[in-house]
Amino acid sequence: MTRCYRWLVVVIAAVAACSPAQPPAEQQNAPAPAPTPTPIPPGPKLFVTNEIGGDMTVIDVGTARAVATIPLGKRPRGVSVSPDGSTVYVALSGSPIGGPGVDESKLPPADKKADGIGVVSVKDLKLERIIRGGSDPEQIALSADGKTLFATNEDTAQVSAIDVADGHVIAAVKVGEEPEGVNLRPDGKVAYVTSEADSTVSVVDTASLKVLKTIEVGPRPRSTAFLPDGSRAYVPSENGSSMTVIDAQSHRVIKTIPLTGELVRPMGTAVSPDGKTLYTTTGRGKHVLFIDTKTNEKVADIEVGERPWGIAVSPDGKMLFTANGTSNDVSFVDVESRTVKTKVKAGERPWGVAYVP
Repeated sequence: MTRCYRWLVVVIAAVAACSPAQPPAEQQNAPAPAPTPTPIPPGPKLFVTNEIGGDMTVIDVGTARAVATIPLGKRPRGVSVSPDGSTVYVALSGSPIGGPGVDESKLPPADKKADGIGVVSVKDLKLERIIRGGSDPEQIALSADGKTLFATNEDTAQVSAIDVADGHVIAAVKVGEEPEGVNLRPDGKVAYVTSEADSTVSVVDTASLKVLKTIEVGPRPRSTAFLPDGSRAYVPSENGSSMTVIDAQSHRVIKTIPLTGELVRPMGTAVSPDGKTLYTTTGRGKHVLFIDTKTNEKVADIEVGERPWGIAVSPDGKMLFTANGTSNDVSFVDVESRTVKTKVKAGERPWGVAYVP
């Protein structure tokens, strides 16, 4: 073998030794493996409806991070949880977004096919079905046995009682114009339905499904919160910057609490598990107010975010959660220190929030 040839063999061998081994052709063309999904931790979750996004953000409370997004449909707003915590119900509406002072004749037509109550599995984190009950539902409440849903139908001035099992409307009860909030007294015997246009609360007997009484409250009432013993109800007046206190047994107004502060527009309400404190979001006011239910006086005022609407309280009463509509996030508020501990991004215009233990 000549010297030159031996040198060429050595060079080829060296190059081959340094070159990476090539995989078979079928392996070269195989797609990259999909990334392993981040496991969803166990424990309590927040289910947050996003009105413009048309979906629901699921937030893990322990880690304070969004863990899932569930597509729902048009304008998800009011949200309620089944007694066993297995199902979340969401009001969906095909009516266009309006608001005070908006000329509704210039809005696009309503998509009535989009109206319904979404049924979401907590275990599977997906929309299972839609109950076609009532027109333009905005808020919902669930009976203690989980068998009957009550939904406000804003465009027909009704509240619908809906059988959860088969989705049929048991009855549609006429109430005031533009009903928004609906909530059941803790004993389940009556539902309070707030009507924005009439500034009233309709008291509906849940057995007979008849209106027992109509109560005049402040302008544009948005929701109702009951004390745990069912003795009193609190109804916020968005345009009146006040809170109406009602004897929830005799259904009469006890007191009206004026709420001072810049742009205070009380909207969502919740009561602490021990019944000692009422919480209300203030919309454009950016705050949550704490009201002592013994004295009916405001005792704290905390800035939480841009246009807070929906509000929820943890079962132990230690944390508040607010859905902040224009900053697209959810605030975690420590009740004892009265401070915002963190904020978690949600979808587009979060509206309602429910705590699922």
